[in-house]
Amino acid sequence: MPSHAPATHLETHEVTNQPGPFAPRNLYTTDTALREAVRREAGDWLDSRLERLGAVVGSERVIELGEQANRFPPEFAPFDRYGRRLDEVRFHPAYHELMALAMEHHIHDLPWIEPEAKGRHIGHMAMLAVFTEAEAGTMCPINMTYASVPALRWQPDVTQPWIDRIIGGGYDAPLRPIVEKAGVTMGMAMTEKQGGSDVRANATRAFPVEGGARHYRLVGHKWFCSAPMSDGFLTLAYAGGDLSCFLVPRILPDGTRNSLQVMRIKDKLGNRSNASAEIEYHDTQAWLLGEEGRGVNVIIDMVHHTRLGTLGSTLGIMRRALAEAVNHVSGRAAFQKKLIDQPLMRGVIADLALEYEAAVALAVRVGAAFDPEDGADAALARLAVAVAKYWLTKRNPGFVYECMECLGGGGYVEESPMPRLFRESPINAIWEGSGNVIALDILRTLRRAPEAVEALSAELAAGAGGDRAYDAALRTLKEQLSGAPEEARGRQVAERMALLLQASLLIRHAPAAVADAFCATRLGDAGARLFGVLPRDADVAGILARQGV
Repeated sequence: MPSHAPATHLETHEVTNQPGPFAPRNLYTTDTALREAVRREAGDWLDSRLERLGAVVGSERVIELGEQANRFPPEFAPFDRYGRRLDEVRFHPAYHELMALAMEHHIHDLPWIEPEAKGRHIGHMAMLAVFTEAEAGTMCPINMTYASVPALRWQPDVTQPWIDRIIGGGYDAPLRPIVEKAGVTMGMAMTEKQGGSDVRANATRAFPVEGGARHYRLVGHKWFCSAPMSDGFLTLAYAGGDLSCFLVPRILPDGTRNSLQVMRIKDKLGNRSNASAEIEYHDTQAWLLGEEGRGVNVIIDMVHHTRLGTLGSTLGIMRRALAEAVNHVSGRAAFQKKLIDQPLMRGVIADLALEYEAAVALAVRVGAAFDPEDGADAALARLAVAVAKYWLTKRNPGFVYECMECLGGGGYVEESPMPRLFRESPINAIWEGSGNVIALDILRTLRRAPEAVEALSAELAAGAGGDRAYDAALRTLKEQLSGAPEEARGRQVAERMALLLQASLLIRHAPAAVADAFCATRLGDAGARLFGVLPRDADVAGILARQGV
């Protein structure tokens, strides 16, 4: 809870030269880059929703809830007081309040309740980003619930009751049959100890239940089960000779508990408010989605949409870190000047702002491609979401660190939000496919989906002629893509594609100060560089003006 009028006149000294409080503030309307991109791609309907959300999650109350949910992490309750098996995870009240708030604003189902609205998937991604500034962990089950709908729609005769309680549903935490609930959340359980990202190495087996249509029992384990208190999970197991996708409820239709046993919850680096678990299936009841042996085809729909959420979460972490840095350097002086007036600090903040502007431009364009009006955008979405996830999530830890350094020692202590943001910063690069997995996915798409390459080429061609460095870099990329890039060059290809997509978007939509400096610093062969190394002629004032300084 915010303190009222803390004393500044102490016995030995006076507390001076401190920045003003971060909150309250509207986390959306103060974000020029995101708001401009949302208005351009989606229009007023989404702008007004985000404005309302930004005001709520930027309040002192919700910022404090985010701190509490991470200060008091979830606890595992395997049994009740009488020794009866529960396999439950208990959360601090702040977690439940945040989950309820997120679902009240429809972050979990906006594209599905507005199926015709332009930019509906941008809505999910952008709202998730804004909410992440206050608290990131709750956005994991929110994002998986959103992403589960396309996979559930493979088998509506089985899943329609679930879909009906996701779309338009509210937060209803206690476990009970879904027909009794006001809303449900969904999780995912895919990876196993021996396989990790190589899901075809899974050992879990599915056996048909006699007399039950699409009814199976599962035997095996999952090394990572995200959000284990979800009402249901999508999972993979071998049936019919190949991987199949199943819906696993926590509570069975007759009201009994399914035999899904939580072995322990993970003690993670970050994402502390959100539980991740190791589970075992002991003849666990499950229902087949799609056909036997076609499980990857089903689950990939969920994976595709969760990757969009990783972009939103990354933007939220970046924006909160940058906003904290700007707030600090605007309110603190050193060597007879405000920090923001020191030339070196101006360069650092301006360069961080360039990185964020480019991240926003790419993430919003990817979100727009998720609700296509033609096949070209659908093809672009598959390729571009992987490219964006690869690049933005891997840049995030270095970005957050540089923002932390702007606060000095005060940014390194736990009273600051910066350590939490820093611990959170690697997760989106690891979840839903780490760097090499994503790079291989990109190469596979380049080989097998010429329509995606064509859509990418059109997107990049739209920026041609706007910057000399861009045109030179585009020619180099075309040469790399003219043949089939070898696997060992996968990361390089992914990086160049991401940077050129960002540059093309900035050339077309951002002020010249932003586009020119981005192309000058991110394209070409300048070699290794850290944030704050800008060309002499960069319009630093023009870049900083968009950050309110």
